[in-house]
Amino acid sequence: MQLIYHGHSSIQITAGGKSLVIDPFLSGNELAVTQPEDIKTDAILLTHAHMDHILDAEPIAKANNGIPVIANVELATYMSWKGLNTVGMNIGGTYDLGFATAKMIHAFHTSGIVDEENQTIIYGGQPGGYIVQAEGRTILHAGDTGLFSDMKMFGERYSIDVAFIPIGGHYTMGPEDALLAAEWYNAKLVIPVHYNSFPVIKQDAEAFVSQLEAKGLKGKVLAPGESIDI
Repeated sequence: MQLIYHGHSSIQITAGGKSLVIDPFLSGNELAVTQPEDIKTDAILLTHAHMDHILDAEPIAKANNGIPVIANVELATYMSWKGLNTVGMNIGGTYDLGFATAKMIHAFHTSGIVDEENQTIIYGGQPGGYIVQAEGRTILHAGDTGLFSDMKMFGERYSIDVAFIPIGGHYTMGPEDALLAAEWYNAKLVIPVHYNSFPVIKQDAEAFVSQLEAKGLKGKVLAPGESIDI
């Protein structure tokens, strides 16, 4: 299995010769080294409706022959209005992609699409994260979230190989809370996400990984475009 970090919270998981992308935000991210037209994938998973998580779902889906876009029911409905092939699901549900399964788990955040022109906000459904299982591996993408105690339950229930955890602060957990989340998830490897894309979420990811290691946990910083095999 290969994991590629595309920057911000965008992850690509490749297994069995196929792949899925979570939260594609490339064209709007100055730190990204990959553009939407470069992405070849078989499915897109969206954690919530904020633009820094859904921006490039439409061009990637259309360029990849109408691949499924999986999201909560409200967001999936919104994306279907753009002509996309969508799968609406909800917290606790699992979708079988054939090469991988994706279970939607809860996250504590907000979710909406801002229409600047009309000064309205479209409700984007309940935010979430995903537990993706493929090739005997378990990958957790926490989504945008603050700290909550059920993270410990996920760590007890699943043997998590890799956990992608936001550390940026301001909009999500900062490093201090993310350290506790990492302890609760008890993943074999923790990779920080959702930082440095905007000035307000500037963080020292290497320092975070050092703090993980001081607690006996393994962490790794990935640069945008960098990949690892697990």
